[in-house]
Amino acid sequence: MNKQLIECVPNISEGRDTAKINAIAAVVETVDGVKLLDIDPGKATNRTVITFVGEPDNVIEAAFRLIKKAAELIDMSKHTGEHPRFGATDVCPLVPISNISLDEAAVYAHKLGERVGKELGIPGYFYENAAKEPKRKNLASCRSGEYEGLKEKLVNPDWKPDFGPAAFNNSVVKSGAVAISARDFLIAYNVNLNTTSTRRANAIAFDIREAGRVKYENGVSGKKVLDKNGDPVRVPGKLKAVKGIGWYIEEYGIAQISYNLTNINITSMHVAFDETVKAATKRGLRVTGSELIGLIPLKAMLDAGDYFLRKQQRSLGISEEEKIKIAVKSLGLDDLKPFNPKEKIIEYLLEDTSKKLIDFTVKDFAEETAGESMAPGGGSISAYVGALGVSLGTMVANLSAHKAGWDDKWEFYSDWAEKGQAYKNKLLFLVDEDTNAFNKIIDGFRMPKGTSEEKNLRSQAIEDATKYATEIPFQVMETAYNSMEVMQAMLKDGLQSSLSDAAVGVLCAKTAVTGAYFNVRINAKDIKDRVFAEAIMKRAKTIYEKALAIENEVIAFIDSKM
Repeated sequence: MNKQLIECVPNISEGRDTAKINAIAAVVETVDGVKLLDIDPGKATNRTVITFVGEPDNVIEAAFRLIKKAAELIDMSKHTGEHPRFGATDVCPLVPISNISLDEAAVYAHKLGERVGKELGIPGYFYENAAKEPKRKNLASCRSGEYEGLKEKLVNPDWKPDFGPAAFNNSVVKSGAVAISARDFLIAYNVNLNTTSTRRANAIAFDIREAGRVKYENGVSGKKVLDKNGDPVRVPGKLKAVKGIGWYIEEYGIAQISYNLTNINITSMHVAFDETVKAATKRGLRVTGSELIGLIPLKAMLDAGDYFLRKQQRSLGISEEEKIKIAVKSLGLDDLKPFNPKEKIIEYLLEDTSKKLIDFTVKDFAEETAGESMAPGGGSISAYVGALGVSLGTMVANLSAHKAGWDDKWEFYSDWAEKGQAYKNKLLFLVDEDTNAFNKIIDGFRMPKGTSEEKNLRSQAIEDATKYATEIPFQVMETAYNSMEVMQAMLKDGLQSSLSDAAVGVLCAKTAVTGAYFNVRINAKDIKDRVFAEAIMKRAKTIYEKALAIENEVIAFIDSKM
């Protein structure tokens, strides 16, 4: 069964004392099964964002230990910084990552808060999806008055804490309060301006953020316009699911607009950036770049890359690495300091660090194959040859998209290049998966076979592994065969000077189909479930024969052109 994973992103009120920051973050790794992903301190804000991930019970244990340690080391009565705050651990959101809902994450948030209040004597509020009443859903409302207003707030019946003491006792004087939530993935994102004016930065923030600005009788002056309940009327900003304020960062010597993008499916990072550029330009200012605080999902970076490629009318069928480079440069994420995708993209931090076959150099891959071990073998090589074949077809699509005079057809070629990239990525995955499938069979044969039960378990494990070792080369066949459509389209409509490249791509794909077909046949013969074996063999033979027919058609086509 797939594991439930949640991310925890506590913000602590210390961004200058490295020893304290590291001591607080270190307690996270004292909990088994929790991975510390990122520590992102800010000197001007005097605040650090810490990110870790794991299974829910382990994560809330790590969060509890972090909140405890922060309360021991941080004295809020002496804290200053640009960012709104009211506690040593100011906020502690739980974010569902996989196989867990937002509602389930809220249950864990409540468990954490109740324990913090009971065992640590720290008061706090549940916000966002963990909120127990509507007015506490918004973090800004829970944190209004900040640390300096806690003494009055805690004894206010309307703002009695959800957990912990309703008193500003000696312990609370030092620790402050904490806000705990369950929320969707939030991106903390700052946009850099060529000004030092906080007022002008705020004006742009008001233009953009969902809450907008208060309406005045004379536009920007005079009396506030009130509704029938006596509350100020607001002029909404341009973007939904965006919170924002302007501030001056002494560390950088510039003003920034600090955004919280609370739902990137509604407003993405790149849209927030571009709209900020437009608003800044109207006010005579210039955006010089931006800054990502904490981590970001891979999809958000790839979507940004695609967005800017579309604006340039360039093919989207390029590698993941190239798309990320486009995103970084277009958003100016390296304006203030280097941006390392391996340290900022959450999926990269969660990757298995063991070396894969596809990580080898071409020379090392050949040497590994030529060695004495039985893997990698024909299945892995077939998948790799297939990946090289469709890479050629993708290359022709990308070259065609950039041909002078074909500008009106760039999207047509971009679509084919994207398809090619998808086929290539699937085949590269299968390079290693074929070896993994072979190893599963070996593991089955190594199982004990003393008792009758052990023999049955061993026999079933070998049967299941053999089926899997047949399904994987079948996937290679299917993917390589389907990938031929990219090369066929380029032979018909791509650059005529690259006909040979597209044709070689077809030949590689056919080789991949043939090689994987051999693997399917040799593995299927050992499967005891003959219904399964015969069904997969029948499907494999059909694909093999179709691939042979396409190869013959392409050879005839090339002969007619040369």
